[in-house]
Amino acid sequence: MKFDSGIQVRILAELRRGADNQVVPATLIRLTSKHVEDFSVRWRAPLALASQEDKYWDWHFKQRLSETRDNYEAYAVECEGDTQGLMAIETRQHRSQFFPGQPLVYVVMLSAAPWNRRPIQSPPRFKSVGRTLLQYSRARSLQLGYAGCVGLHSLPDA
Repeated sequence: MKFDSGIQVRILAELRRGADNQVVPATLIRLTSKHVEDFSVRWRAPLALASQEDKYWDWHFKQRLSETRDNYEAYAVECEGDTQGLMAIETRQHRSQFFPGQPLVYVVMLSAAPWNRRPIQSPPRFKSVGRTLLQYSRARSLQLGYAGCVGLHSLPDA
């Protein structure tokens, strides 16, 4: 499978409803303007109100990078018609510290919708959003021949 900005990715996934732990179908797809708009219009104010560290992240910029540079990719998880999570990855410039010289997929940014965060809403609307995105970053690493290696630096409260 070739991954470039012209190819649409559509992967079936599963989230868990926070209220009853029931499995709910979701889709992981390439980041679009709709997802970026959802972050700006629907996520930013609740994130700022809850003093979340990702409240001012520039997903417009990450979308442009993913559309213009072949080493950046950006994805969203959708469920029940809403954007539930966002992730940007870099696929060529990072190397493992544990396996010297081994390339890895680097998670640049990962964010779950405010209603999926326990500090903001309990129970969260959906669980496993971040896990779903991280699992895809590992699958992407395997597809690229990187042996599943993934790197990231998490925010202190993540």
